[in-house]
Amino acid sequence: MLTGGPLDVLTGDYLAELTMLILGRDRLKDPGLGYAKTFLRQLEDCLGLAHEKGVRIVTNAGGLHPAALADAVRELAAKAGVPVSVAHVEGDDLMPYEEGALTANAYLGGAGITACLRAGADVVVTGRVTDAALVSGPAAWWFDWAPDAYDRLAGAVVAGHVLECGTQATGGNYSFFTAHDVRRPGFPLAEVAEDGSAVITKHPGTGGAVTTGTVTAQLLYETQGPRYLGPDVTARLDTVRLEPDGPDRVRISGVLGEPPPPTLKVGVTRIGGWRNEVVFVLTGLDIEAKAALVREQLAGPLAGVESADWTLARTDHEDAATEETASALLRLVVRDPSPDRVGRALTSSAVELALGSYPGFHVTAPPGPAQPYGVFTSATIEATRVPHTATLPDGTRVAVDSASPAFEARGSGAEPRDGGPGAQPPVTGRGGVGESPAGPTPRARPGGAPTTRAPLGTVAGARSGDKGGDANIGVWVADEAAWQWLRDTLTTDLLRDLLPETAPLPVTRHELPNLRALNFTVPGLLGAGVASGHRFDPQAKALGEWLRARHLDIPTHLLPPPAPEGTRP
Repeated sequence: MLTGGPLDVLTGDYLAELTMLILGRDRLKDPGLGYAKTFLRQLEDCLGLAHEKGVRIVTNAGGLHPAALADAVRELAAKAGVPVSVAHVEGDDLMPYEEGALTANAYLGGAGITACLRAGADVVVTGRVTDAALVSGPAAWWFDWAPDAYDRLAGAVVAGHVLECGTQATGGNYSFFTAHDVRRPGFPLAEVAEDGSAVITKHPGTGGAVTTGTVTAQLLYETQGPRYLGPDVTARLDTVRLEPDGPDRVRISGVLGEPPPPTLKVGVTRIGGWRNEVVFVLTGLDIEAKAALVREQLAGPLAGVESADWTLARTDHEDAATEETASALLRLVVRDPSPDRVGRALTSSAVELALGSYPGFHVTAPPGPAQPYGVFTSATIEATRVPHTATLPDGTRVAVDSASPAFEARGSGAEPRDGGPGAQPPVTGRGGVGESPAGPTPRARPGGAPTTRAPLGTVAGARSGDKGGDANIGVWVADEAAWQWLRDTLTTDLLRDLLPETAPLPVTRHELPNLRALNFTVPGLLGAGVASGHRFDPQAKALGEWLRARHLDIPTHLLPPPAPEGTRP
């Protein structure tokens, strides 16, 4: 990013729910740790170059100990002879929070970053700020936005959301990856304008692609309703407009903002207990009977275990040409508050079946000890109770709020908007925008247009992810005809039919007509979150691709023409 083209601010997002748990365990071992050590190793290579080019660096790599990372950056700069000023943002750490909590951090906004940059910081280190704050904070500094410039801040938040997962905006993890060369996608950058609009692009000569599709995919990633709540502003995702702006350039405009909620999200991690697993390989005939035999044989050793989950993955093929493709996988995952009940004694008892169980018995790995697993939950706290603080390069500590002189903007204020702050999303002639628990009733098509049984992914892209124990799936299409069909067809009931694992759970559907997209949230699908290892895909990263692979009746005129014989699909 520093060598590929012009840049004003380089941002680095190092924190995820699982990362906070890892940093919390680091802090238990050494109270001086708790930050992302990889950031320092990267900074050794680029701090001098960033200073030479006048590029500011803003990162949340401070994790649980931003002050310690800021000191480490100063030490690194002194050794390298690079004269940079360093500031940090803190106040998000709410520990001690409650009994059993390993970490508890409020999600701060970008105001502390803004204050540090206004004080002349070259490097700003934060703890748990929102991912998008790494962009909205610098944008507010650059343009001197007032705290109530909600439309401008909302535009910057949307740009930050697009950038936060790096190459996911330039073709990485993209449903239609075969349409582009995405072997080494370049990182995205945002050209943010004073009015809050932005162009998403990448440096010339880098790989991947920036298209309305790649940007749409990232906009739908790990969001919930049309209102994207944040500590600085509530961004209205139903107002986002995308349009091509040249090769590898997509313009984001029209984003409306509303006041932020009076509360902040708090992410809490704790050690949930101990887990272990064994994966049995079942080959050839009688797969179901072999699985039943193993389960019956292990019923005794599992009797005292709090949780034992069995999953049979039918990866086997009939009359397979290789042994691997003739085999299925039977996975046992056990959890318990005690490491002894799910430790090596239990996994050893599974392996000891080797000479007296199903024919062809073997497992994918030797028995291992129990491992601690983490649990992520979220709560809210009144924003006024969180001591959001900017520690400026000269050591001055400034409380960050709208009345703080360090945060008081010197430029534009709030803009008028249709309906005013707090207005409901607009209702359209197509059934409305916003939360739609069941979705519209499918409409009869005049004349009964012919349909073809095909995968949903033939016409629709998807992007999915996690928020603690909840999953989200964003689904979008490229043109208006396909959108009309998708909107009328893909109800929550149909989603449950296509993804049976979601059937017993509440599913909420949201419409984003400007993006020709639907967004589904599935609470509880991921149990206690990624660190608990609740399911095969613990972060729901492939949930959208599973949905795209399911077959349904699609109007034939919406399907792409068959590829010429001998060409790559």
